[in-house]
Amino acid sequence: MTDPVTGQGADREHAAPPEGLPLFDGPDFKADSPARFAELRRTAPLHRGRFIDGFTGWVVVDPALAREALNHPMLVKDPVRAGLVSAEDYARDVLFAGNMLTADPPDHTRLRKLVAGAFTPRSAVRLRPRIQEICDGLLDGIAPLGETDLVRSYTRVLPMAVISELLGVPEERRAEFQHWSDQALGNEPGTDTYEGMARLRGYLAELLEEKRREPDEALFSALIRVRDEDDGRLSDEELLGTGALLVIAGHETTVNLLGSALEALLRDPAQADLLRADPGLLPGAVEEFLRRDAPVEYTPGRFAAEDVRLGGELIRKGEPVTIALGSANHGASPGGGTGLDVTRGDARHLSFGHGIHYCLGAPLARAEGEIGLRSVLERLPDLELADPERPTPWISAGLMRGPTSLPVRFTPR
Repeated sequence: MTDPVTGQGADREHAAPPEGLPLFDGPDFKADSPARFAELRRTAPLHRGRFIDGFTGWVVVDPALAREALNHPMLVKDPVRAGLVSAEDYARDVLFAGNMLTADPPDHTRLRKLVAGAFTPRSAVRLRPRIQEICDGLLDGIAPLGETDLVRSYTRVLPMAVISELLGVPEERRAEFQHWSDQALGNEPGTDTYEGMARLRGYLAELLEEKRREPDEALFSALIRVRDEDDGRLSDEELLGTGALLVIAGHETTVNLLGSALEALLRDPAQADLLRADPGLLPGAVEEFLRRDAPVEYTPGRFAAEDVRLGGELIRKGEPVTIALGSANHGASPGGGTGLDVTRGDARHLSFGHGIHYCLGAPLARAEGEIGLRSVLERLPDLELADPERPTPWISAGLMRGPTSLPVRFTPR
């Protein structure tokens, strides 16, 4: 899987997590992480912890300290800068090498500027009709069935279709594209994450060559033009790294937003009825869903570039720090916590980050969340869990939080 502290892949079957530190990962923790985080917040704003792949680091759980850490100039994203690995090893071992997620200024500033145009609120508005078409097409296939697994048939398919169209991935390659992304993130327990990383990056290299030969209006072609026409401002390594980031950050987060939101509404049908009665509540409700269940439960690692004082603790140079967004969110709004209120209207959260690394894809994720949820609620008005007594299965390890299955039933239409 991809380690939530370091961003590096490791095979959990061959790792031996050190004892003596609390475990912040794995099926037991992830299944009940909101309650676990509440206990941790009561005792300290950050903790030393370990993850299922054997990595250890500091975990920030307090909302105020999370904002400080996300914007701290000495908590850097690049482990090379922190003196932990060589540039050669990092480029070889990390899926996202060469992209803004693992870069610090000035490289981060340059890379972010190059892709920012594709993820403006205006661009999300332009994509809304196509997002609606995709939702309608998926629901046309689901509505006559009377039952389905919403994760398999809807929440995983919609974001992949949108990001694939944005990047120019042909429809016949999208299923394996999804599989490689899942492997790379550790969403498929027991699979080889390095293989997923290699296959995803290998296909992106093929796609880049295709777009060089036959440019189109997709984002990859636009990035290639930047690289080829602007004196090499975007290297091939940066093209691949940016592509990998867009694939995973551009769709996995929305998969989890949609899945967690629908799970919450299925567990609390009165909240779903409020949204059906007043669809105007949906934009605010999306913020509430983001607050309640952060799609990215832990940030990829930051590293102390020098000794740093944080939350009363001394973070030594080179030590990793990850921010538990899923914990910080529950203390960020008045009357917050794990309760759901789609009428809240003032939901504050850190699910898209804070500071210079604030998520560029936030407008697109919000658009997909709003349209995707409204479409389901309208088309399947009597939607309910197939087995309300069955506990929801959640992603069992790693960065992300979201349901892995949502079996439902409804009147066929």
